This record gives sequence, C-alpha cells and structure tokens, in this order.
Amino acid sequence: MKKIKTLKFGHRGAKAYVRENTIDSILKALEFGVDGIEIDVHKCKSGELVVFHDFILERLTNGIGEISNFTLKELKSLAVSDHYKIPTLTQILDVIDRKCIINIELKGKNTAVQTVLIIEDYIKNQHYNYNHFIVSSFKRKELSIVFKLNKYIQLGLLIESNLYKTITFAKKINAFAIHPEYKILTKENVLYIQAQGFKIYTWTVNTIEDIKRIKSYNVNAIISDFPDRL
Repeated sequence: MKKIKTLKFGHRGAKAYVRENTIDSILKALEFGVDGIEIDVHKCKSGELVVFHDFILERLTNGIGEISNFTLKELKSLAVSDHYKIPTLTQILDVIDRKCIINIELKGKNTAVQTVLIIEDYIKNQHYNYNHFIVSSFKRKELSIVFKLNKYIQLGLLIESNLYKTITFAKKINAFAIHPEYKILTKENVLYIQAQGFKIYTWTVNTIEDIKRIKSYNVNAIISDFPDRL
C-alpha cells in the first residue's frame, strides 16, 4: 500500500494551547504550520455566523443562555475565558487568509445557506478557491442544503459510529470526505472507505501513541488539539 501524506489539522485552532475557536487559537495553529484548521459555526440572532463550539454560553463565557438567542453585538460584549472575544466566520477567514485549508463545521441550525454565501463571496472577491474549504457536519439536513446550493463545495460527513452505513448518504451528497471519530477506525475500514472514493479526515487524535497508530492506517488527515504533535 502506497503511503500517503497525512494532513495536519488544528482542532478549533490549537485547542490544547489557546482557548478554542478564538482568533488567538487560530494564530497559534498557523504558527505550528498546519495544513488545515477546523472551526465550528452557529447562526446568531442577528443573522451572522459566529465561531463557537457550544450551543450555550456558560462553559466558555460570562454569558448565560443559548448562543442563537443573542445578537452579534451582544455576543461581542461577552468575554471568552476572561479576555478573548467570540469571532465571526469572516474574521477567521481574514486571519487565515488562504494560509491553510479551513474546515467549517456546521454546528448550529440554519448555518448552511449563510456559509455557502460567505464561501462564494471569498472565492469571488478574496482570492480563495474551493480547495481552501471543507464544510462538515453531523447534521445531514445542513449538508444536503449546501450540496443543493453549490455542488463545488467539498463536504465532510461527521460520524461517531456506523462507518459503513454512512456511505449511501455520503454518495448522495457527493461527499469529499468522511470524518469519523478515530476510535472506530481500523486499517481495513479506512482502506474500504477510501476505495469507495472518500477521504478519511479523523478526529480528535491527541496522544502520541494514538497519532502514531492512526497515521499507520494511512488516513488522509488527522484533526488534533495538539497540531504540533502531528
């Protein structure tokens, strides 16, 4: 079996070192020379896409409640881990500035349409191209909307189990990659999925031992809180 280059992706930036999904975390991941960065997006009350993982604000900010119930102005007034701010997707794209691939996970509801519009705008006006983007999600409805709106956007189907059962849907949306949790991977199922025409972008692989094992499976990309270990 020919050895492929496994791409290095920072999970929510460089989550192990700087508070996740912040501009500073993105900058730290870029310092590590990553091939890509994974982030999460929600649609806030005023319509913008903000980069944040959780559905509620309590764990990471001094706010209380669901992120979708707040306007961008209200969210910008909050402190993330005392001194960071919640960024918008466009702010993150401006920081990355084509230095690496950006994997946008559609975490919240109704995020597909706005994500497509932003990607198209950055391709048209900011010298990005489709190879700079992967849009991933556990939400099949959101991925289906992206596929309906723009067939050129690379899609990643996130899964935690039933690797083989995802193939039918992945083919339906012409997915670029399947994004399984690393714990369900074997050499055999990686090879099988790749033979079906999909890349394997796996998450979230953090220990040196696990990274070595997963690399031996010849996966296409590893997403890690510790991108420097990749």
